[in-house]
Amino acid sequence: MQTQDTAVSKLFIGIDIHKKSWRINTATDLFKGKGFTMPLEPEGLKNYVQTHFNVRHGHSP
Repeated sequence: MQTQDTAVSKLFIGIDIHKKSWRINTATDLFKGKGFTMPLEPEGLKNYVQTHFNVRHGHSP
């Protein structure tokens, strides 16, 4: 039997910008995520989100 996602949760990303790095905090409406620091690389953040979250499409308010 296959399992399917029935609830669509929202992903929230907070970014604290420093001179040489970003402090990233992630959460969904179902759980509080973790915080971490990464270099100023937008592609790296995109890869992190795609790897750790089931992202179907993007939306920004």
